[in-house]
Amino acid sequence: MDPAGLREICLSFPGAFEDFPFGPETSVFKVRAAVSGGARQEAKMFALSAMDPDDWSVSLKCEPALAEQLRAVHPEITGAWHMNKTYWNGVRLDGALPDDMVRDMVEDSYDLVVASLNRKQQEQLGWARLAGVRGRSQDSTGAARSRSDD
Repeated sequence: MDPAGLREICLSFPGAFEDFPFGPETSVFKVRAAVSGGARQEAKMFALSAMDPDDWSVSLKCEPALAEQLRAVHPEITGAWHMNKTYWNGVRLDGALPDDMVRDMVEDSYDLVVASLNRKQQEQLGWARLAGVRGRSQDSTGAARSRSDD
């Protein structure tokens, strides 16, 4: 995966945009719901990368238990530099990890951040399909099912 590929993946999600709060050499990918009622919604980061081909990596949010599992199996995945290592992985993008796996980790990071937004913001982003589509409920195993299955 190259910087252009990572950028394309990160910007493919609803409400995602690229920001440069640390200067032009560091891309920070954030998500923000639409502005409603004149109030600007706070953007939340889901990926950060120096986009440096010589030291190519990205920091991604991850569920703590999964973060530990990924780090144990893949030496390319470590605690993210300058981030809370309980929730953020640093992923070296030197080609050792399949692009599909990186894409899945970026999507998981985005989903974790969007899950922290309120329901209205999630709906504005079209994320309700993941947060519990209207007309669906969960069974005792947590699996979604339609109300017609009741």
